[in-house]
Amino acid sequence: MAMMDTENSGGNGVSEETRQKIREFRLMDDEFMTTCFEGQPDCMELILRIILRRSDLAVDGVWTQHFIKNIQGRSLRLDLHSRMDGREFNVEVQRDSDGAAPERARYHASVLDSNALKPGDPFDRLPEAYVIFITEKDYYGMGEPVYYVDRTVSSVNGGQPFNDRQHILYVNGEYDGDDDIGKLMHDFRCKDPDEMNFKELGDRARYFKETEKGVQKMSEVMKSYVHDEKERLAVKLIENGKLTYEEIAQITELPLAEIEELAGNKSA
Repeated sequence: MAMMDTENSGGNGVSEETRQKIREFRLMDDEFMTTCFEGQPDCMELILRIILRRSDLAVDGVWTQHFIKNIQGRSLRLDLHSRMDGREFNVEVQRDSDGAAPERARYHASVLDSNALKPGDPFDRLPEAYVIFITEKDYYGMGEPVYYVDRTVSSVNGGQPFNDRQHILYVNGEYDGDDDIGKLMHDFRCKDPDEMNFKELGDRARYFKETEKGVQKMSEVMKSYVHDEKERLAVKLIENGKLTYEEIAQITELPLAEIEELAGNKSA
């Protein structure tokens, strides 16, 4: 593995503890994956071509941690979101199997659909949509590299496709075959950029692990994620209603004013 030079290794106030945590990151860690893919449609194209077994995909762009507002229900923050030729792609990395429940896949697909049409648009303008969960464990436990979920019309004589053009896929992060999906999952589990199979992914991982600008950026992302986690905990405690705002501020280590603002947003 290439090393940072002495001049770079101590700059910008990034502690050695933080640098070590960054060295341990894998693409299976969503904060690292989304940072590596930010502004990199070639990386998004790579994984979509492999997972969907199509060589002709060229996405219009990639949006990371893309927030989609749902004014009538729960909003969503998508790990990776892309569009191409009237198709929508959402890729989520899930280390916790609970985060990949079928109901969550259903909700992701529904929120994509609900934001796809303008008032008065006919329903046949709904784009073809793909929700793809890359799970650290084999979610269905059958050893397959990819599980494809599509609706079918059942009958006593068998079935036929429903053809709603909505697709849900589960990619087995434990799969280690010699094919491209196996190589891709190896790269998602890999900490060392020099051991990755795909140059696009290795180059991005190396930038954030071994260059000073990349390390600084990743350090800032980590701080943001920690703050976001504290906010999510605060919202749960506010909704629970058993603690005072002062107690929630003490538990989450967030300013009291921020707790009050979060509470105000919940009641608005």
